[in-house]
Amino acid sequence: MPSLLTTPLHLGLGARAEVQPDFTGMAWYADYSDRTAADGAEGRLVTMSRFTESWTSWEMHPAGDEVVICLSGEMTLHQELADGGRSVVTIGPGDYAINPPGAWHTADIHGEATALFITVGMGTEHRPR
Repeated sequence: MPSLLTTPLHLGLGARAEVQPDFTGMAWYADYSDRTAADGAEGRLVTMSRFTESWTSWEMHPAGDEVVICLSGEMTLHQELADGGRSVVTIGPGDYAINPPGAWHTADIHGEATALFITVGMGTEHRPR
């Protein structure tokens, strides 16, 4: 049985759910974009990650909202919004936050945290923190 911790899921057009190859690092995202390009901005990448340290990079999804659902622990999301504003929100188990399109975001982890991400993966960008 696949685990979202290692094996992402793509939700595509026509209500399709497609198991993706195991996540192997940042280069994986380019391959994902190629595999799912036909779904455009309507496709969604579903992943789950366990964190023991704060993120070392920022990311941005230009094509749509990203939903971040904290499953355990606590994380503080930092957003640089497309309109120039900034936002900081701390979420715990059962809480969620939305990263709007074009918002650069990163997270500080308090101890250990696990989160579920539902993302428009198309065009995702990364930069060092």
